[in-house]
Amino acid sequence: MFLILLIAELDNKKAISDGIFVVPGNNAFGNSFRDYNAEAERQKIVRELYRQSHINQTYDFVKKMREEYGKMNKVEMSIWECCELLNEVVDDSDPDLDEPQIEHLLQTAEAIRKDYPNEDWLHLTGLIHGLVEGPSETTSDCLILQQLKGNPDNNNPTYNTKYGVYSEGCGLNNVVMSWGHDDYMYLVAKANKTTLPSAALFIIRYHSFYPLHKSGAYSHLMNEEDHENLKWLQIFSKYDLYSKSNVRIDVEKVKPYYMSLIEKYFPSKLKW
Repeated sequence: MFLILLIAELDNKKAISDGIFVVPGNNAFGNSFRDYNAEAERQKIVRELYRQSHINQTYDFVKKMREEYGKMNKVEMSIWECCELLNEVVDDSDPDLDEPQIEHLLQTAEAIRKDYPNEDWLHLTGLIHGLVEGPSETTSDCLILQQLKGNPDNNNPTYNTKYGVYSEGCGLNNVVMSWGHDDYMYLVAKANKTTLPSAALFIIRYHSFYPLHKSGAYSHLMNEEDHENLKWLQIFSKYDLYSKSNVRIDVEKVKPYYMSLIEKYFPSKLKW
């Protein structure tokens, strides 16, 4: 089905060391990372959020949302102002952490900064990748098959072929993703003429797209630039997922550094 709905690959591996960053064995709740089937209250909230999203997201719905929110006429604020708003936000789509979203963003950014000190664009990407957090379209195979039965597009023959409404090598930037915070932040960055490299935009839009960077799915739609950017996304992925913990970041200590990056790659005020 080519309104691409994201399917998470469930990892139940023991902790391993990959370079400098050490991948932990369990999330902040003591469960395996991205275990959507764990019988806990947190997982019940996550599953219900995905169930509603998978039923209601259609190709036409996504196009309408992109058109509406692509106008960027809701509010004007800086990147850091948006970060501060996240002090009040807990992502109900995340089974691994129930801390405010800004904690996860800083954990990701700081872990990347430690291992890739010269890639400042990647540090900033870590900070903003979930800046407008909401339900990302990630779930397990067994759940998605059950939930998609209620989606009208499931019975549309146009979408149920290998290429759907697309063509081979068309480029993922031409593919309609399910609507959520990743695609919205991608639109915000582009509309406000960020000077971040294309790999950063690729990471922002596809970091929750696990079939792509975990399983190699949809390669038939990728162009040459996509393949190059995928290498950076695969590097980013372990920091995004496995840096989540209850270890708090001193926001005021790291704020000046990230403010300097925001000034380098974005205008002072953005349209949202």
